[in-house]
Amino acid sequence: MSNIYESAANTLGIFNSPCLTKVELRVACKGISDRDALSKPDPCVILKMQSHGQWFEVDRTEVIRTCINPVFSKLFTVDFYFEEVQRLRFEVHDISSNHNGLKEADFLGGMECTLGQIVSQRKLSKSLLKHGNTAGKSSITVIAEELSGNDDYVELSFSARKLDDKDFFSKSDPFLEIFRVNDDATQQLVHRTEVVMNNLNPAWKTFKVSVNSLCSGDQDRRLKCIVWDWDSNGKHDFIGEFSSTFKEMRGAMEGRQVQWECINPKYKAKKKNYKNSGIVILNQCKIHKMHSFLDYIMGGCQIQFTVAIDFTASNGDPRNSCSLHYIHPYQPNEYLKALVAVGEICQDYDSDKMFPAFGFGARIPPEYKVGIQGVVEAYQSCLPKLQLYGPTNIAPIIQKVAKSASEETNTKEASQYFILLILTDGVITDMADTREAIVHASHLPMSVIIVGVGNADFSDMQMLDGDDGILRSPKGEPVLRDIVQFVPFRNFKHASPAALAKSVLAEVPNQVVDYYNGKGIKPKCMSEYESSRTLAP
Repeated sequence: MSNIYESAANTLGIFNSPCLTKVELRVACKGISDRDALSKPDPCVILKMQSHGQWFEVDRTEVIRTCINPVFSKLFTVDFYFEEVQRLRFEVHDISSNHNGLKEADFLGGMECTLGQIVSQRKLSKSLLKHGNTAGKSSITVIAEELSGNDDYVELSFSARKLDDKDFFSKSDPFLEIFRVNDDATQQLVHRTEVVMNNLNPAWKTFKVSVNSLCSGDQDRRLKCIVWDWDSNGKHDFIGEFSSTFKEMRGAMEGRQVQWECINPKYKAKKKNYKNSGIVILNQCKIHKMHSFLDYIMGGCQIQFTVAIDFTASNGDPRNSCSLHYIHPYQPNEYLKALVAVGEICQDYDSDKMFPAFGFGARIPPEYKVGIQGVVEAYQSCLPKLQLYGPTNIAPIIQKVAKSASEETNTKEASQYFILLILTDGVITDMADTREAIVHASHLPMSVIIVGVGNADFSDMQMLDGDDGILRSPKGEPVLRDIVQFVPFRNFKHASPAALAKSVLAEVPNQVVDYYNGKGIKPKCMSEYESSRTLAP
């Protein structure tokens, strides 16, 4: 082992922290108010997690229009690590209908806590704070529920006919809510459909929900379903309700339908001739088996890891101690720290532990395909031989890895998934081509990880990440799925680089699962994997 590799590995002190369990977080708020007292807010809750002083957005709920006591149907799913203090921040924002970003939104208040606090209490309610002070009488409640081993999800398609008309000058604007009835008789919102305007025979959009969320894996658990007439002032009119179970809903499989009478108990008690307030129909129930990241890995899927290092002149002369590429005998530079932190983890999922390694404009000698230690040694040995130059073109490298990933799709098996790690210090000079390449790669078994080294302006990289909006090609084509993760190294400069690896690789398992599940590709079981290797010509 070279001194520089040993130094980098020792400096990192990488450890693997096993995830204890996955937890679903449900969020509701009370008494939130807009700064405009005459109108009600359109609230949305954003979940952020802290990593060494920096807050990163993890996910956000749907926006509920005109509501001061919102109960959100969107769940937050997070990994729970017993031995770590996982700091969370819940921010409530008023999202205007013509702008879904946060730049024009009003901050309505926030709450900070740890995941451990929520898990230990199961239900945590706290006041919302705004700029250090309480935001009036507003509060937020977070309920934690451990995910069971059932990761399957169900696809449901509801419609209704002859619903009661609740409006004087037009027809009802119906939407459907589904609640799970818990063991303690409390009700938990599972899903809320969209509103179908001015229609007594609505057909709501097909939606997906996990079996765990729907019924906690208990097919006989009671489900309460309520149909409402939406009103712009937030005071929705009750149309009717009915009860069911997941077992009953499964009757709508294979082209059959299940129907329920939608009943208004008050009308039923008062009106002798009352039959119902409409009929709700389940047109489709499909159960999809969800395979996990481990299912694919244990089934023989290999992670093919490629490294690309920025050798543009903006990094500075490697012989100068101010250079980002300066090689100190015992203190690894940022490139080396990022390389070892990510490579050490990725190599565990690659059977030959051999990585193609490229530089922007030149391949790294000696043989272009080496282990993580070899990449470090090759990087060290090639620096004195290179003349750093520009521009920072990364599209060709994305396209090269995408070509290999494209060939893999012909197998129609979960055999190889490709990860490209790009280490760069600057602004991309072929942004249009890079966007085009990423949009193309989003259709392939491939992820792109970009680590920004140094103190340059990385706003372009943030756009590629897609967290602030859907990335599109210059022609306007959107990415099929989010495959880019960008992390500025400076956020982890004074932290354990294990935290860098965790942040960089956090999205990879879900990206692997999303690709193969989206394609309907099942994991190869070990027997299939071994036999395919044995019988291969």
